[in-house]
Amino acid sequence: MWKRDILMSRYKNPAPTVDLIIEMKKSDGKPGIILIERKNPPPGWALPGGFVDYGESLEDAALREAREETSLDVVLVSQFHTYSDPARDPRGHTITTVYIARAHGRPRARDDARNIGIFGPEEIPARLAFDHAGIIEDYYREKRGAFHGSRQRKKRV
Repeated sequence: MWKRDILMSRYKNPAPTVDLIIEMKKSDGKPGIILIERKNPPPGWALPGGFVDYGESLEDAALREAREETSLDVVLVSQFHTYSDPARDPRGHTITTVYIARAHGRPRARDDARNIGIFGPEEIPARLAFDHAGIIEDYYREKRGAFHGSRQRKKRV
């Protein structure tokens, strides 16, 4: 049993996670964001990210996860938002803090990533894991100047 599973089952606390919106130029010079295709359930494309280790800051976890999943050393630009809907992760209740980051170089899929790509706003894959479609929507809405905080999402039944 993984340590986060033990903690989640013993104390019933949400697990802290981080996700990154890594801004990077595509090969055509247009702006995009990096998404990974997940190797492990739940399937789909996702923002790079993962669980925060015990004794690790959110920022250090974000840098580590970016390196592990994309092979890139990133620069954290800002903390974007925290998402806490108990249904956001089918494996259990997580709370994610999302960072906006920038990177240069050539991303390579590693660790939990089966595939990797840089996608413009009109190219985002339809099959996204977790609540990442909403996070990406919020990100682009903010870039257009229309984001005013988290939207209240209806609970799934």
